[in-house]
Amino acid sequence: MKIYVAGPMTGLPDQNYPAFHKAAAALRAAGHEVINPAENPPPECGSWLGYMRMSVPQVAQVDCVATLPGWWNSPGARLERHIAEKMGLKIMHLDA
Repeated sequence: MKIYVAGPMTGLPDQNYPAFHKAAAALRAAGHEVINPAENPPPECGSWLGYMRMSVPQVAQVDCVATLPGWWNSPGARLERHIAEKMGLKIMHLDA
């Protein structure tokens, strides 16, 4: 299964990348193909909009969105999850 990892980044230590990388490693070890937005290059503009312009098409490519703890506090993760729901994709909740 191809899975996109969604979760909070803005304002968290190290942009919460360690949690994204840990989740991606566990999902890959379980045999899944993973799109981890923490592995995306920074957009040239460096803005939230620039990051979302990368993530929205990535969500459209997967079978499932896996949400990290605290996803509901992130406008970007909420948008990614909303898109997944509207597309009929599976939603998986990851524990801390």
